[in-house]
Amino acid sequence: MKEIISIFKDSAAIKVKFAEKNAAKIEQAAGVIVDAFHRGGKILLFGNGGSAADAQHIAAEFVNRYLLTREPFAALALTTDTSILTSISNDLSFDEVFSRQIAALGKRGDISWGITTSGKSRNIIRAFEISRELGLTTIGFTGKDGGRVASLVDYNFNVDVDSTPRIQETHITLAHVICELVEKRMKT
Repeated sequence: MKEIISIFKDSAAIKVKFAEKNAAKIEQAAGVIVDAFHRGGKILLFGNGGSAADAQHIAAEFVNRYLLTREPFAALALTTDTSILTSISNDLSFDEVFSRQIAALGKRGDISWGITTSGKSRNIIRAFEISRELGLTTIGFTGKDGGRVASLVDYNFNVDVDSTPRIQETHITLAHVICELVEKRMKT
C-alpha cells in the first residue's frame, strides 16, 4: 500500500511543479489553438508508442468533445493510417513518417503538435523541421532535457524528469488541461 501511495504522490508532485512553472505558457498555447480554430486551421498530432496513443486520444477530445457538447474542432492524429505509415516507412524511411504527412496536409495557420518523452526521436524532429518550413505553429511535449525538439518548437512543454511513466502522465494531464481551456474559450 505504501508503494502505491508513494507512486501517486510522486506523480502528483511532478504535475504540480510542472503546472507552477508552465501555467502562463499553457495559457498562451491554448490561445494559439483557439486562434487557429477560429481561422479554420487544424491540429496535426503525432508521437511514437505511448505518445502515439496520446496523440490519438487528444485528437478524439478535440474532434468529438472533451467536457462540453459543441461543434467538432479539426484535429488529426498522424499515427492512425497504417497504409500511409507503412508505405512511407518502406519507400522512404521511418524518419519521414510524420513529416511527409505534414507536407501533404499542413498549411500555414495549422498547429503541429508532437509528443516525445526523449525529445530525440528522429521522426518527430523531421516533423517539426518541415512544420517550421511550412509556417505551422509548433507545440512540443518533451521529457528529460527536451532533446533536439526543445529548440525546434514555438511552445515546448518539457517534463524535466527521467521517468518515462511520470513524463507520460504529465503529458496527458497537460493535454487535458489544454483541451479544457480551448473548449471553454471557443464557447465564449
